Amino acid sequence: MNTPTILKAGLVGTLAAAAAFALGGTSAEAHDGLPVVNVPHANPRSGVQNNVLTPSATQTSVAWGNLPLTNPDTANGVTHYGYNTLDGAPLTQTKDEAHKTEPDKNVYLVLGGKHYLYQGHEIGPRGYVTRINLDESDPLKRVTLISDTDTAGNAYPTIDGITWDPFTQQLLLTAESSAPKGGVFAVGLDANGDPVDGGKATRLAALGSGGFEGIQNDADGNVWMLEDIGGKGASGGKVPNSFAYRFVPTDRSDLTKGGSLQALQIERKDGTPATTAALQANPSDAFISQLHAYGSSFATKWVTVHTGTTEAFDATAAAKAADATPMKRPENGVFRPGTGFREFYFTETGDTSTSSTLPGAYGGVFRISQKSPSADTGRISIAAVGDEEHTGFDNITFATADDLLVVEDAGDSLHTQRGALDSGYVFHLGEGRDAEGSYAAGRGHAPRPVRFLAEGRDASATFDSMSGPSYNDGDNEITGIHGSDGDASVGGLLGAKLPRPTTSPAWRTFWTQQHGDNTTWEIHWNG
Repeated sequence: MNTPTILKAGLVGTLAAAAAFALGGTSAEAHDGLPVVNVPHANPRSGVQNNVLTPSATQTSVAWGNLPLTNPDTANGVTHYGYNTLDGAPLTQTKDEAHKTEPDKNVYLVLGGKHYLYQGHEIGPRGYVTRINLDESDPLKRVTLISDTDTAGNAYPTIDGITWDPFTQQLLLTAESSAPKGGVFAVGLDANGDPVDGGKATRLAALGSGGFEGIQNDADGNVWMLEDIGGKGASGGKVPNSFAYRFVPTDRSDLTKGGSLQALQIERKDGTPATTAALQANPSDAFISQLHAYGSSFATKWVTVHTGTTEAFDATAAAKAADATPMKRPENGVFRPGTGFREFYFTETGDTSTSSTLPGAYGGVFRISQKSPSADTGRISIAAVGDEEHTGFDNITFATADDLLVVEDAGDSLHTQRGALDSGYVFHLGEGRDAEGSYAAGRGHAPRPVRFLAEGRDASATFDSMSGPSYNDGDNEITGIHGSDGDASVGGLLGAKLPRPTTSPAWRTFWTQQHGDNTTWEIHWNG
């Protein structure tokens, strides 16, 4: 067990943050509702580094990789929070160390009076879902296996995205793999937060097969999804190859009854669609530059790519055929609180290389604005523009109605190019609302990223990045940033309430330091 080391790392990281600012951190930004002072620098990519948080925040570890599961599936090696031990290998820092499973996106729910954090696991021999009991003081009794088999008793793919669907009372899980492997799975939970039907996951074939990651419900019961499939290499970068989707169910209480899968189409200024064929034939198309220019805005339309129930189909191919508009790796999204689910913000990772010369190489954060969540048309604009220092955006959550938390998951190659590890940022979306109550694009300056977290690199990740086995990733990366009050009802959908993390203990914030020790942290904000 390395509990003392991890707890000490959290304390040292907090002290390091305080020291950094005592020595003259000068770039300060005060945000309404979320007090954040800029952490001056990302951590260098050298040796072991501690996490550094803005002084108004502290963190506590709630789970880490070598915690045993209370109900392991020993026969399949699903025995620990962050390790699969099927091959009997040791848990850390050897050439033949066990496969790390990388707990990913977090979902916080209060069920049966208990406070739980659920997550899918991204890497390893098989996918599975775990639950952290935040009320359990004994770490050895804290983490439970929720699911690692499908309805046929077989393993299902590793999991990237996860959300709670209050209409179906299910966790919706996404497998980020190209068709036919990738897709959406569902695991039901009872009122006490325990799995129903033995935790067997149901593939939701009507939502298609593709490299889905981000997944989120709106108030009408539609399911919004984002696809993360890297495009083929082009001169100086990669072609756009991933889509934003919306699934409109026939019955929002039962997604197995089918519905219509739609993909987002963006219109050029002349009213014609920006199609996959055009953008992949010319990845330097001026439209891509215009789309990534702050203050620009384009009309959008949801185009139906498939309608049905249980037949399998390739969502990516269907979106291309329907002339939907591809982007550079959209990953995760969330609805802005206080907008009635009329504004959806999502990250675009970009090419994750400083050598890319193509437009849009550094991605950004985009906003889709509609008159209602089920509207067929709307507008898209870039809400925060990526650059070489701020890119590889992945997970995203609102800390307040105006404070958007965005974290990097850039990868070892980009870390090497920049000489720095990942960071988490606050974007203060301070533009005024227009006559329809939406935040207008282009008012004032683009929001400046304020670093609230400079991620470190633990000893396990340092070993993996330098000499560890190829099947385990290297540097720590940031994932799973998530803020919620745990309300599992429809009224608790993310975006339905105004978050109050500094004034209400019900609102809690979590993130996962993926790779290495695979530690999941809770952030405590001071008002």
